[in-house]
Amino acid sequence: MLYRFFVRPLLYLLQAETAHRIAVFFLRLAQKFPGGRSVLRLLFPLPKNQAVQALGLSFPSPIGLAAGFDKDAEIYQGLGALGFGFVEVGTITAQGQPGNPKPRLFRLVQDRALINRMGFNNHGAEHAALVLKKTRSQKPGEPILGINIGKTKIVSADDAVSDYEASTRLLAPYADYFVVNVSSPNTPGLRDLQAIGSLRPILLAVRTALDEVVTERRVPLLVKIAPDLADEDISDVARLALEIGLDGIIATNTTISREGLKTDARTVKEMGAGGLSGAPLKKRALEVLSHLRAKGGKDLVLIAAGGIENAEDAQARLNAGANLVQIYSAMIYGGPGVPSRIARDLAKS
Repeated sequence: MLYRFFVRPLLYLLQAETAHRIAVFFLRLAQKFPGGRSVLRLLFPLPKNQAVQALGLSFPSPIGLAAGFDKDAEIYQGLGALGFGFVEVGTITAQGQPGNPKPRLFRLVQDRALINRMGFNNHGAEHAALVLKKTRSQKPGEPILGINIGKTKIVSADDAVSDYEASTRLLAPYADYFVVNVSSPNTPGLRDLQAIGSLRPILLAVRTALDEVVTERRVPLLVKIAPDLADEDISDVARLALEIGLDGIIATNTTISREGLKTDARTVKEMGAGGLSGAPLKKRALEVLSHLRAKGGKDLVLIAAGGIENAEDAQARLNAGANLVQIYSAMIYGGPGVPSRIARDLAKS
């Protein structure tokens, strides 16, 4: 109630990216001060006995945060204290890059959606590795950490394999699981890497690098795909995943579609290009998930993302075969209490 009637209206007076920076600032404070995260855990408690076993890990809750919020792995501990069962940081690229020109993040309030064309703005894999070296530990209460990597914009498609491999070698020691992102619409040519001929060498190179860098445990590897793939292409990705022993797939990233939006078409056009996330993605993301489960059987871990707003949505994805779910836009509209609330409501159902 506090967020809905007081905090959110104030944040909506600001540009979406400015509001995001404010949220990052306060989460950084919560991490910095002794007891800050403990206070957050008291405010946003998780139900007991809700652990999910997947990827060889024990997730305290099936509700995770999708990549995009903590781009440089700087506030994952504070985010974990909000009631997430796991936090995925990134997308991180081998080389630091500023991303696309601003403004590049927009709210579609009527649709409970976002359009972003951030363009993988981050300080690069070396910076993130230095941050994680200082902060990463296996103390009780630390969130399960996923690391999501993408291609550096200035790197050609021909050099994509070595670019992903470079990020992997720097970041592998700090990941509970690893994600290859080839599905953002905001890096030119990136989605072309979802074609099997391009995707196979990337995934094999990342798998090899993970095994060479981390020898005392196996770091699970997943790929994140777009909802705009044709069903035949989704089947191809599932077959490739099974063939090369991939651990799982995240379904789905943002969409380039603008169909069925309530927001005025002229307003949407003025916002420009970018990936659409939030409630409008719900139907297609569920279809992709169901298709993947049918093609991948029980051998793939599936993480559902896209349009999950409440426990009913989360349960629908779990019923359709998801092992875990991720949210992002729902927290922007519903506030920091959303992950723990979904987890508690799921426990009651």
